Amino acid sequence: MNSLSPFSVATPQPSTASVRGLHVITWGCQMNVYDSERMTDVLRPLGYRAVGTPEAADMIILNTCHIRDRAAEKVFSELGRLRKVKEARAERGEGTVLAVAGCVAQAEGKEILARAPYVDIVLGPQTYHRLPEMVARAARAAGAVIETDFPVEQKFDFLPADRVAPAGGSAFLTIQEGCDKFCSFCVVPYTRGAESSRPAAAVIAEARQLAAAGIAEITLLGQNVNAYHGEGPDGATWGLARLARVLADEVGIQRIRYTTSHPRDMEDDLIAAHRDLPQLMPFLHLPVQSGSDRVLAAMNRGHTADEYRTLVARLRDARPDLALSSDFIVGHPGETDADFADTMRLIGEIGFAQAYSFKYSSRPGTPAAGAGMQVPEDVKDARLQELQAVLRVQQDAFNAATVGQVVPVLFTGRGRKPGQISGKSPWLQAVNVEGPDSLIGRIATVAVGHTYTNSLGGVLTEEADRA
Repeated sequence: MNSLSPFSVATPQPSTASVRGLHVITWGCQMNVYDSERMTDVLRPLGYRAVGTPEAADMIILNTCHIRDRAAEKVFSELGRLRKVKEARAERGEGTVLAVAGCVAQAEGKEILARAPYVDIVLGPQTYHRLPEMVARAARAAGAVIETDFPVEQKFDFLPADRVAPAGGSAFLTIQEGCDKFCSFCVVPYTRGAESSRPAAAVIAEARQLAAAGIAEITLLGQNVNAYHGEGPDGATWGLARLARVLADEVGIQRIRYTTSHPRDMEDDLIAAHRDLPQLMPFLHLPVQSGSDRVLAAMNRGHTADEYRTLVARLRDARPDLALSSDFIVGHPGETDADFADTMRLIGEIGFAQAYSFKYSSRPGTPAAGAGMQVPEDVKDARLQELQAVLRVQQDAFNAATVGQVVPVLFTGRGRKPGQISGKSPWLQAVNVEGPDSLIGRIATVAVGHTYTNSLGGVLTEEADRA
């Protein structure tokens, strides 16, 4: 999952005397977006409603991500800005509850309170179902409230049954959290905890609610989403493939995606689901991280480069139009020129429609942080530039191959230009056309005419115009 991108979680609503303003700033992966939406749901019974700016908010939540470099320092920088907002509101006689949530809160909770004592609440990603109680405690107590444990109860069991569906016809739905893989570079097992899957019945119920609200596309989320092993209504353990089949065939979800996957958990029935279910979109994020077996072993990935190649071949045999996305880390401790060459060779052989690539950065407490043979920064910089140049060529070629095709697009909102609407192709490409707002939240066909740096352009077909 890519990180440190701000997401908007709700449409601003006008404030009234009985309404408290809530502003959530979300950094990080899609799971953080989902968590922010659910935090908004949890606080709704207390009278909180989303507002568009922190200056108008009675409560501000900064939902953080710890994956990328200098994540904690970026949080403290943002908190400095929010402190000024809180002080300005106090001068007007307006109280503000300032909360830090998410993975940085989990990892750096005590440090946050030490360096930013004006923060009222610090909560980890497994405790946000307790937010109403934390708000009450913060109002009563003189000091801050910190909740960064891993509670025995599942937070999903305590979330409101009614979820407000996001606008635009597409929604995230978390089905699995945590990780048992312990990759040497990753903090997720320490910030999100052990792997845990929601019961299938709860996932299906939430999906039905979203479908009834007009959601056409659901992206199933998890740190290792294809490791999903939820209890089914029949008492058996369901995997992701069986869950996807029910969502497609019984709930009627038109488009199903899932992220993020691990190669070790791509089982036969899930590959078969890609073959059998047209609702399962032909786009898969399947991180490999490196093409070197030596580096993969040091990363504790549990697979080899050839095993990844074989897996990709099986997936493409099942779904010939499948497009792949991946993650790459360059400069993992001990990576040699030969190791990097192995990665470049794998990229050239497989071909990726999209990819996220980063320089290795140390995470305190992870095995790789204390490893020797750290790669110099200038070497990491050069390798990353070389890798990204090849990935850009592959992405551009994939998008160019779409020109001349007529593709179904789910329109999710307005574009940047007046009269323009924007949506997603089955391969998760951004598509912009001139069209009416009435198509937002619906699927219509587009004749793709040209490509831009990160998107496609085209025109609605006559069939779409009549939709």
